[in-house]
Amino acid sequence: MAKQIDYEQIARRSGMRRKAFRAVTYVFLTIWALVVLFPFYWMLLSSIKSYGAYNSEYIPQFFTLSPTLENYVQAFTAVPLAQYFINTVIFTVATTAIMLVVTVLAAFAFARLDFKGKDLAFTLFLSLMMIPNELVVITNFVTVTNLDMRNTFLGLILPSVTSVFYIYLLKENFSQIPDELYYAAKVDGTSDLKYLLKVMVPICRPTLVTITILKVIECWNSYVWPRLITDKEAYFLVSNGIQSIRENGFGRENIPAMMAAVVVISVPLIVLFLVFRKKIMEGVSRGGIKG
Repeated sequence: MAKQIDYEQIARRSGMRRKAFRAVTYVFLTIWALVVLFPFYWMLLSSIKSYGAYNSEYIPQFFTLSPTLENYVQAFTAVPLAQYFINTVIFTVATTAIMLVVTVLAAFAFARLDFKGKDLAFTLFLSLMMIPNELVVITNFVTVTNLDMRNTFLGLILPSVTSVFYIYLLKENFSQIPDELYYAAKVDGTSDLKYLLKVMVPICRPTLVTITILKVIECWNSYVWPRLITDKEAYFLVSNGIQSIRENGFGRENIPAMMAAVVVISVPLIVLFLVFRKKIMEGVSRGGIKG
């Protein structure tokens, strides 16, 4: 009986420790979430304050009783924010579409086809991830400039249509598909391209969705390359467009309108991530599991 009581006490203490650890963890995560989300809250709050109310605050106020949408109207009328949006959509859609074609074909070749030197080629391909991005940007800038493609959508898009990481991720996902499916398809006379489109792509759809979403986010947030390759406002994306707004008099003087513009370009990505966050996690986990 004594031993039974001791075991119950041990179990009770262990349960209390787990609950205490869980409580501390939740408190820490809550504090961290507040720290991370506060800049977004401040950005949204500033965007709905009037210009006069914002400038009259000697002590920052963490709420407002008189919200206004005037700043959002100014963000679209005082600067060509809509044009930046259209340029970014064109750049994002075209780059992502071409990248998917290149990534799927390259991953299929490395995962399923047999050719001489495949392992060496794949190793050298992965070694490209070791090259600093700065060197790649310099090389791409010289190449695009020599081809006279500055201030063109083609010059913006072409250097961004490949990704070693995405090809590796999809290749690992393709490798999980049993070889028996491929051999059975070949016996039935199925071509490699048809097998890829009818079998491998549907099976690996979660990973493809993940790659698509991540690429869209990457293109939408792209700053360094568009900043280097474009100096005409007609080709500005939202990233360097916002930077241009900040540098001119409008952005420096009218902070609430500037914040409104930032909110407008941030909302699509936030909504995209919230809607597809489970798909992103599922695709990444599938790509990292072998067997």
